[in-house]
Order: sequence, then C-alpha cells, then structure tokens
Amino acid sequence: MLISELLKEMAYPGRYRIVRERPFKYLALTDSEVNQSNCIYLEGEKYLERIKDRVTMVITGEELLPLFEGKPVGLCLVERPALLFFKLHNYLTGKASYARPRFKTTIGDNCKISPQSSLAGENVRIGDNVTIEEFVVIRGNTEIGDHSIIRAGSVIGGQGYQFRRKKGGEIARVVHAGGVKIGEQVEIQYNSCLDRAVFPWDNTVIGDYCKIGNLVQIAHGVKLGKGVMVVANATIGGRTVIGGESWVGLAATITNGITVGRGARVNMGAVVTKPVPDGGNVSGNFAIDHKQFLRNLKQSLSDDF
Repeated sequence: MLISELLKEMAYPGRYRIVRERPFKYLALTDSEVNQSNCIYLEGEKYLERIKDRVTMVITGEELLPLFEGKPVGLCLVERPALLFFKLHNYLTGKASYARPRFKTTIGDNCKISPQSSLAGENVRIGDNVTIEEFVVIRGNTEIGDHSIIRAGSVIGGQGYQFRRKKGGEIARVVHAGGVKIGEQVEIQYNSCLDRAVFPWDNTVIGDYCKIGNLVQIAHGVKLGKGVMVVANATIGGRTVIGGESWVGLAATITNGITVGRGARVNMGAVVTKPVPDGGNVSGNFAIDHKQFLRNLKQSLSDDF
C-alpha cells in the first residue's frame, strides 16, 4: 500500500506532505513486533529509538523531520499524526484486502454450549470439549482451545475502549480489527470481558491453563503467558504482556503497555505503572517492591504515634 493513494481514496481533506514514500503492508504502533512492512505514527522524540526494522513509513509532524535525516523510512507530515493514523486504520478495516479473511464458525467435538449464549456466525473457532455457559457472547475473530470453560455473562472478542479526540469536541472510535486467542484448559469466570486486538495481524492472547476470575477486564492486545492467574475485579490495560505462572491479585490494576515478568506477583489492589521483573513481587499505589512497601507502611505507622 501507498499512503498517498489511500489518502486520495479517502478524500482526506487535511494538509499533508509526503517525503521518500515507501509501501507498507500493515499499520502498527512504534514498538509492535510485526513481521511485515508497516506504517507507524510518531508524536514525540522520546519514541524514536523504539522504531523497529520493519517500519517503512512514519506519520509524524513537520517539527520532527530533522530527526529522520539519513534514515531509510518514508514520511507523511501532518499536523495531528495520531488522528490521521487511526483514520487510516478505520478506513482500511473496511477493505477485504486488509481485514482478516472470513470463514464460517466451527465448533469441535463434545462441546457444551448453552442455547442462551451468542456465537458469531463467522470467524470463530472452538476446540473440543469446550464449555460455554448461558449469556456468554463470543464475537468474531475468536479462537478457543480444547477443554476451556467460559462462564456465564462473559464477553469475548468485543470492541475495546480506544478513542481519539477530533476538533470541535467530537470523539472518534478506533475500530478493533484483531482477534482473541484463548489456549487450552483455560477458565474464564463470570462477567469478564476480553477485548479483541486493534490491528488485524494481532491477537489478545490467553495462554494455556490460565485462570481468569469474575469481573476481570482484559484490554486489546494483552498477552498472558502459560498458567497466569488473574483474580476478580482486576484490570489489565491494552498491550500489557504478563509472563507465565504469574499472579495478578484481587482488584489489581496494570496500566497499558507494561511488561510483567515470568513468575511475578502483583498483589491485591496494586496499581502497576512500571515494568515488573521476572519473579518480582509488587504492592501499593503506585506499586513498588512488596518488601519495600511493607517497610514504608511500618515506618508510616510508627510516625503516627
């Protein structure tokens, strides 16, 4: 694809300037791992070092043009790069050449699916011995592995929460065109929501043997490794990656784009805003190492008396 051709197709009314135009296959974010050529947007110098080798086009502002001198990427220079990027994304999701291929929903052997559940007629694959209880909603672009259980009231593969502000106060919705991939022997308990990924090449991934509690929110593009346990009322922000055999406690919150290492523990009520290393154990708001949290708490209590 060429961005100049797409902007003409869209009849884009804004001003833009193309420098060293190069084709791309997908849209992606700065730090996305994509094995095809892709176009990103950049609104600040601090993200420049995150640009991957597969990036061929960057939507950015005129003020950042000097930073790309001598770099082998094409540029589209506009006033509001993120807004144009997501306009392109929303436009492309309506094109068969960009969206995921369509297929008829398939259901494996020995499944127990409540007649009171709702399964999309297209782009759902359900493995063998899967249980789907009443009032579960399964949207398109969802895959559920063998022996998994989805408890009543959960919504899998829905449109996530991502919006962009436009001039005049209008707020535009960002289409979620990716999928959800749930592994084998996963259990998702009552009234939890797993949003699909934003981009068609991406999935929200729940690894084998994961256990998700009641009323858990897992946002777009989250990746849970094998055997992660997430307790009730936890919230995991978009594009967060959690290593295998980790624990996310009751009502914990992990902000978007965070990496939580393998075998880590995010304790009850923790608000995680920074990466957690392998085997890390964090508590508090904002979350810090659990032992340090206890020392701070002990000191605070002693200061009060």
